[in-house]
Formats: sequence, C-alpha cells, structure tokens
Amino acid sequence: MAYENIRLEIEDAIAVLTIDRPKALNALNSKTFHEIESALNSLPPTVRALIVTGGGDKAFVAGADIAEMVSIGAAQAREFSALGHRVMQQLEQLSIPTIAAVNGFALGGGCELALACDLIYASEKAKLGVPEVTLGVIPGFGGTQRLARLVGKMRAKELLFTGERVDAAKAKEIGLVLEVLPADQLLAHCKTVAGKLLKNGPLAVAQAKRIVEFGADQDLRAANELERQGFAVLFGSEDQKEGMKAFLEKRPAAFSGK
Repeated sequence: MAYENIRLEIEDAIAVLTIDRPKALNALNSKTFHEIESALNSLPPTVRALIVTGGGDKAFVAGADIAEMVSIGAAQAREFSALGHRVMQQLEQLSIPTIAAVNGFALGGGCELALACDLIYASEKAKLGVPEVTLGVIPGFGGTQRLARLVGKMRAKELLFTGERVDAAKAKEIGLVLEVLPADQLLAHCKTVAGKLLKNGPLAVAQAKRIVEFGADQDLRAANELERQGFAVLFGSEDQKEGMKAFLEKRPAAFSGK
C-alpha cells in the first residue's frame, strides 16, 4: 500500500516504520496517525520485530502537528486525542517487540510515540521532552502515564511541569532511553538488537511482553498469577519442546511460533 506520510519496509522478519514528513519535522497529524494504524494492521505474520524511526536527519517526530491543532475546539481535540491514544495502544499491544530508533527531536507526540515502544535507543543528537505546557496544553496521547511509569512520578512531573527537553545523555541517565549511539550507527544497532530477538521463541517473547505490560497495572500477587499462567501455557507449545530439546542436544533451536 502506498502512503504519503510514512514508509513501511520489511526485510526478512524485521519491519521498519519511518514517519516521513521531514518538511514538518515528521509531526503527527490525523492523516499520519491513520497511516500508522493502517501499516500496523497490515504487518504480515512473518514480521517478528518492528523498528520505528523518523525520516530525514533532524527529527524522530518533533511532536503533534500544531498547524492542525491551533484552530480546533474541545470536541475536536477530544477526537484527535482518542485517535492518538488508539494508535499508541495499538503499537504498545503488538505481540511482537517494538524498538524506537530516536534519531533526532522526539518532543511531545514524538516522545509519546517512543514511549509506546518496548525499547528506546537514541542517537547522540536526539532531544526528548514533553513541552506541551509551553503551548498551554498537556500531552494527549498517553505521555503523562507512560512517562511516569518509565522514569518515575517525580521525574515525569519535572519534565511535564517545566516543558524542558533533555539531550540523549540525560535521557539515558534518567532511564528514558536504553543506549545512546552515534547517529550513523543508530538504525544498524536497532536492527542488531532486533536480530537477537528473532533468535528466541516468538510465543515466549510475546508472552513476556504481555505479562510485563498487563502486570505493571496489577498488584504483585495478581501479576505473579499472570506469570504463572503464561509460564504454564507455553508448555503446550511446539516451541517449548523444540527449545528444550535443542538445549539438551546443544544446537540452535528452530522455533516455528507454534
């Protein structure tokens, strides 16, 4: 399918989704959200990892499109927020691991897009933040909640209240990104990480992701019950039998995802 504001490229079992509006610093407007939604829905079952990045050399996603938002009212804002939440949740709930390759500005909606991914890596020139208060609003696509869960409530409040952006080194220090890479090595690093994930049982990876995500909103006893059930159900899979047999036979496992 042809897209106007994004690119979706698939190589072997790794998909790369690029937000590609460089003249607008890849800002998220309604059309872009709908295209992301369509792309995520179209991922073939052979894809086992997704990398999200930005087109051009300046921005991952500089934010939501202010030109679209400036003249809307409360009702339209509610609809736009609902669309953004739906797409972020769709990304977050994919059964495959997702990696944000933050190659430049990741502000506002761009930071929220990264936060909806499982793993975040940044280039040395990346800048991250949630500066919505400087525009008289707040994040509208889940940023207040995902940010607090990732970096802690007090640090999230500092970023949300001040609207200040942080560089890649500071983002790593506070736990907002995992690693910082030279710009020309970022995408290759993310592909290397994705390649490592592909070697593991896809059902197990999906189950681990599901349990971490849903367990984070439960108390410890309920979350551990989710883990117990997930552990048990995997013993009904062909992958579990293949993985343990391969270990005993000292050979790489050939997982089928069944």
